[in-house]
Order: sequence, then structure tokens, then C-alpha cells
Amino acid sequence: MSNLHLQKKICMLGVFGVGKTSLTERFVYNKFDESYLSTLGARVSQKRLSPVELADHSLVQVEMLIWDIEGFEPDSPLMHQYYRGAAGALLIGDLTRPDTLATLPKIATVFNGIAPGAPVVVVANKQDLAGKGARGFEVLRDVAREMDCPHQLASAKTGEGVQESFEALGRKLVGKR
Repeated sequence: MSNLHLQKKICMLGVFGVGKTSLTERFVYNKFDESYLSTLGARVSQKRLSPVELADHSLVQVEMLIWDIEGFEPDSPLMHQYYRGAAGALLIGDLTRPDTLATLPKIATVFNGIAPGAPVVVVANKQDLAGKGARGFEVLRDVAREMDCPHQLASAKTGEGVQESFEALGRKLVGKR
């Protein structure tokens, strides 16, 4: 049995205000801040996932370099620079704003054009406000089906589903569904 350590660049993608920074802060530092500060450019954080056991019983340790990128602007040359070299992405939408989820296939298309074959996981943030997001559940299901990728519900505020979202991407990075 051998152990492998991988360091992977991960992009947090979505339009402005969906909670990319809040999800990153919750995952990396286990904290949540109610105040909204728009990300300008990109902020990079780092966190190691729990080891993933493969079929041959070897362990893979994935260390994520998480690029929290400003809101999506499809024609921005900066987006192309930010996505370059990425191993995967979390595509973030706001469950209470279904239009933010509906933009994810376009974001994925741009991302996959720069990082072909990089796995993605769709995350619907703000699950704690689910009562306001009934239409969001439908859009989430449709988007994940259209993109043929896993999806997660999460709440940066409560922490629910945050770790699981990153771990789902980590499993895809090592080839384990």
C-alpha cells in the first residue's frame, strides 16, 4: 500500500453574491461573517482533505489550493488567467436566486474551454434559507442533469453540506465517484 499526496488548484466559480467567499471561509477556517464583501480579483486559500482510500487500499491525500474568484464575467481576460491550470471547480449558485443556478452551465462551458476535462461539482448555497428557494431546487436538479455532474446543497452560514461539497470534488479529482 502506498500513499500519494496531490496538490490541486480548485476554482470557486459563480456570479457575484452567491457565497463563494463564505463557503471558502467556512471550509478553510470554519467561520462565517454576515457582512458582504465583494471579492476583487482572486484570493487563494489552502486546505487538506481527509485521505481518500482507493480500491487497492492506497491512500490519496488531496491538498486544495482554493481560488476564490470574483463574480463571473465571461469575456474578461482575467477569467481565463484565473482558470488556467485548474484541476477542478465548485460551481456555486444561490438557492434563493434560481437565475444564479441557471448561469452555471455557461460558466462551466467557459471553464472547461480553459481547463478541459477538469471535474466540477454544482453547489447550491444558502440551504438555510430553503423555504425561500423552492424554485431553486428545481433549477438545481435541471442544471445538474444537463451538466451530468454531482450536486450538493450547502449553507455557508450553518456549515451544512460545505465539507461534503469539497470532498465530492476531491473524490472526483482522484477518480473516485
